[in-house]
Amino acid sequence: MISFTTSQSKEDLQGILSLQQANLEANITSEELASQGFVTVEHNYDLLSAMNDPYPHIIAKDAGMVVGYALVMLPAFGNSIPVLVPMFEQINTLVYENNKLAASKYFVMGQVCVGKGCRGKGVFAGLYEKMKVEMKNDFDYIITEISARNKRSLRAHEKVGFKTLKTYWSEEGEEWVVVILGIRM
Repeated sequence: MISFTTSQSKEDLQGILSLQQANLEANITSEELASQGFVTVEHNYDLLSAMNDPYPHIIAKDAGMVVGYALVMLPAFGNSIPVLVPMFEQINTLVYENNKLAASKYFVMGQVCVGKGCRGKGVFAGLYEKMKVEMKNDFDYIITEISARNKRSLRAHEKVGFKTLKTYWSEEGEEWVVVILGIRM
């Protein structure tokens, strides 16, 4: 039975890191990358823990094990991960529903991942539903970016209601899609 909660312990954070390692682009086959998606950023424990302090990450657990996660990343962490700096720069130039995002109440979903054995079982949508419940009192929007090569993730985000804000190319030649979801209910 899969449950959705927030990360509350060192073991929860270690579970996130283990699942992340198993799904990093560098650690999966090209076939898995194309069909199952991938994660790009490799966090260390200290940064993951610091990001968890103001608002805990959202996790899915099965039999006590972390089987999915969606990371909460406040704009204050925007310079902590070099590959994400361009995303924050993009966000700060964008307007959505007549609101300048730089002046709005948003946070970034810093990475989402569902373990291989739990895919196709509603875990992705469940993580975002729990995230909305946990964050709706303090924020208006969830924003994230997805590699255009990650077709599975793009489809999954669209299915739960994310809208495309902008597509851009990084200096490294990666195409990114910045997406947004309103969370006030």
